[in-house]
Amino acid sequence: MSSGNPETRKRILDAAWHLLEKRRGQEVRLDDIAKAAKVSRQAVYLHFGSRAELLVATVRHVDEVLGLEQRLKKISEATTRSGADVLDALVEFWGNYIPEVYGLAKALLAVYDTDRDAAAAWDDRMAALQQGCRQAIGCLIRDQALAPGWNPDEASQLMWSLLSIAVWENLTVQRGWSTAQYIRQMQKVMRRAFVKAK
Repeated sequence: MSSGNPETRKRILDAAWHLLEKRRGQEVRLDDIAKAAKVSRQAVYLHFGSRAELLVATVRHVDEVLGLEQRLKKISEATTRSGADVLDALVEFWGNYIPEVYGLAKALLAVYDTDRDAAAAWDDRMAALQQGCRQAIGCLIRDQALAPGWNPDEASQLMWSLLSIAVWENLTVQRGWSTAQYIRQMQKVMRRAFVKAK
């Protein structure tokens, strides 16, 4: 929908981001976001049309602020190299990115089952990660390097599951792994699972 002043739009998105993290996704209403952004509720609707559209726009705004597009260039550049290099690039990107979006991710996940708008925002971002996993598996297939026994859908689905926030959280938050350790070990796991032995 997006119309109106770009500065107001950014203020609304920043307010939504801040409130989602602060309240862990609980009871973040349009009125609250409007108040935090110092705009009317009508202004929020002018820019976004619905709460679902606002939440999806918020997670995309976070990606923009954190330079997601630039970071993903490494993965798209890696597609000219081996499929194993693409796997490594994807894991490195994701392992470095999760800590930066963890607060927002936790907020959306906390209300996923009860807030369809938050679920839509989360599903939007997970679709992007799934696409990255399909791309990595596609590069292995291109190189004829996908390990035997996998079909592309199952391989990309398992890869996506291994890269879940829950797995990252278990290893880093619960078990104290560093980001570097998480990346290094997940790269090994991905190669062992999906790359054909030479």
